[in-house]
Amino acid sequence: MNSTKAAAIGPDEAIAFFTDTRAQTEALVAPLVPEDLMLQSMEDASPAKWHLAHTTWFFEEFVLRQYLPDYRAIDDRFAFLFNSYYVQAGPRHARDKRGMISRPDNAAVMAYRAHVDEALGTLLGADRDDSDEIAELVELGCHHEMQHQELLVTDLLHGLSHNPLLPAYRAPEPMPVTGEVALEFTRHEGGLVEIGHDGNGFAYDCEGPRHKTWLEPFAIAQRPVTNRDWIRFMEDGGYENQALWLSDGWACRQREAWDTPLYWWQQDDAWWNFTLRGPQPINPDAPVCHVSYYEADAFARWAGARLPTEAEWEVAFRKRPITGNFLEKSQFRPLPGNGPWGDVWEWTQSPFTPYPGFRPPEGAIGEYNGKFMVNQLVLRGGSCATPAAQMRTSYRTFFYPHQRWQMMGLRLARDL
Repeated sequence: MNSTKAAAIGPDEAIAFFTDTRAQTEALVAPLVPEDLMLQSMEDASPAKWHLAHTTWFFEEFVLRQYLPDYRAIDDRFAFLFNSYYVQAGPRHARDKRGMISRPDNAAVMAYRAHVDEALGTLLGADRDDSDEIAELVELGCHHEMQHQELLVTDLLHGLSHNPLLPAYRAPEPMPVTGEVALEFTRHEGGLVEIGHDGNGFAYDCEGPRHKTWLEPFAIAQRPVTNRDWIRFMEDGGYENQALWLSDGWACRQREAWDTPLYWWQQDDAWWNFTLRGPQPINPDAPVCHVSYYEADAFARWAGARLPTEAEWEVAFRKRPITGNFLEKSQFRPLPGNGPWGDVWEWTQSPFTPYPGFRPPEGAIGEYNGKFMVNQLVLRGGSCATPAAQMRTSYRTFFYPHQRWQMMGLRLARDL
């Protein structure tokens, strides 16, 4: 992971950003008991305790060890336990065994965070010639931690969903009642357009370079696909109609026995789903959530449409203010009636590949994006688990087409 070259953040702004980001992570785990913090329900998910420690290791490895010669780690073994997949940073514990790390316990992990926080505060407060360079790395680390805040929330949801008691992370709260919104499309003329980060402010390397691309005329839906839409798809046999599905998707649907989005079930002739606020009736006008690319693509074909490309998505919504149902609103579930930002990440048909002219940086810190640019697809827009401070028009997230545990939905597009 690294940032595009942008205006450097100053040390004062960096320490404030760092303090706020670290506090938000700790607020997310405040309602959890120690047993919750240990949950690892699958290889794709990590325990909350590991997220707390890994984000701390990032600052220790890439900032403190590089710029503070007299820094002393609280425990050198943590580098092995809490590295994720930075090969050049050294060996690491097996990803699927993170839930087995009962020691260090929660108190020791929090002490580790405090130790690193204090050392980083000292470093940022020093009068150094390289203070702007350090501040820029701290900014990167904060964005990295915000990504893990999102993962912490969605990993926890997946873990709690395996508990027959269906426990709530936050107290149940009713959703607003809204009416059905007609599915309408806006037209866009296409042509030669520019997409990607413009160099102002922070961005990850994979968001650039800014470049030109050609778009044919297209139309894109004004709202995402809703639960109401999805129920119609299910009632029309969408999960049983092989003609709607990509070959790999159909094989995955059969293997995994998909017949609803993740976390859905039917009870007393009504649809329910499991959320971080416990079991709740499906709100028909909220965006559908927890569907794979394969399901999204099949739905689009059923609807006589397609998924947008990421260039179409960016061009269509780059002038819309980035406001919506993000992590800070603490809803932790999609809500009806919002715009293109927040609620659910929206699948695009675009593969996660490098933009023209992309060059990954050297060193371990450059491993985050470049080596994953294969077999994954781009999603846009952010979700109810995404920190608002992280969002920007050019932000690309990416997942494999079979994955569903993230807050994933879709929006339709059409050729003109």
